[in-house]
Amino acid sequence: MHLPDLFPHARHQQLHELLAQKQAWINQEKKGFLRYRIPLQELSHLRATWCDFSGDVVRIGTPSDIASSDRERLQVVLRGLMPWRKGPFSVFGIDIDAEWRSDRKWNRLIPEIPDLSGKIIADIGSNNGYYMFRMAYHRPALVLGFEPYVHHYFTFTLLNGFAGQSNLQSTLLGIEHLPLFPESFDVIFCMGILYHRPSPIAALQELLAALKPGGWLILESQAIPGNDPVALFPEHTYAKVPGTWFVPTATCLRHWLTRTGFREVHCFCEHAMSSMEQRRTPWMEFESFQDFIDKDNPGLTIEGYPVPRRVFFKATK
Repeated sequence: MHLPDLFPHARHQQLHELLAQKQAWINQEKKGFLRYRIPLQELSHLRATWCDFSGDVVRIGTPSDIASSDRERLQVVLRGLMPWRKGPFSVFGIDIDAEWRSDRKWNRLIPEIPDLSGKIIADIGSNNGYYMFRMAYHRPALVLGFEPYVHHYFTFTLLNGFAGQSNLQSTLLGIEHLPLFPESFDVIFCMGILYHRPSPIAALQELLAALKPGGWLILESQAIPGNDPVALFPEHTYAKVPGTWFVPTATCLRHWLTRTGFREVHCFCEHAMSSMEQRRTPWMEFESFQDFIDKDNPGLTIEGYPVPRRVFFKATK
């Protein structure tokens, strides 16, 4: 990543030092890192002759691209990267049905996303890169993934090692590192992140500062039903998810965006969550949405809070 060329306003010295620290950290000879690095090295010779990012399934390679012995090892490695949270994928013909039907969220975004061709884009909380690959179809100059979790970072590294998309790059940075990128991005996607921040206002201020003038934010968040400008602050967990802080109504989130300084704030979609979109699969065998809801009252979470909705906003700087 050529920081000075792509990000002329970035704090280059701090970024260089931080990225070097992160790389040294994951290069340690520790079991937690070796479980990812060794499979990557074993499969580093595999290359896809064909990719398709235009449809609901991110398709990387074809079955004929790899030998049968490599396929057996690849199957083991992909299963070892469970749980798969975002998807679906097809990797050299191996179909991965992830917990989230992420294609449904992307299809809601498509009518609203600005032109991505030639743009510098940030994907905050990029996970295994499903949305980054979908963005690649639109020929951006760069999509930079912010993904601090090692599991997701290495999963994307494996997938893009096969796909070879030079304009997609992931880092072990998080949303809290956005201040190192002032006025750097044409478009920022921040999806499923805001309610995990103890200060959503500070997070929105950082998102605004990281956008170029005229840049666009695509924001998707968990929300509670209702029209009042209020937010839920759960005692411990919300829908069994720890690390959840403020869960606003769509009205409340609109006010947050407006008062933070965003312009042309537009809520273009709001819908109830369901087990049709988030569920257990053979590739994610732990609890999922159906386990988070009160079985006797589907209008409440297991903790007794209003069931979550998802809201989508578009705003500019």
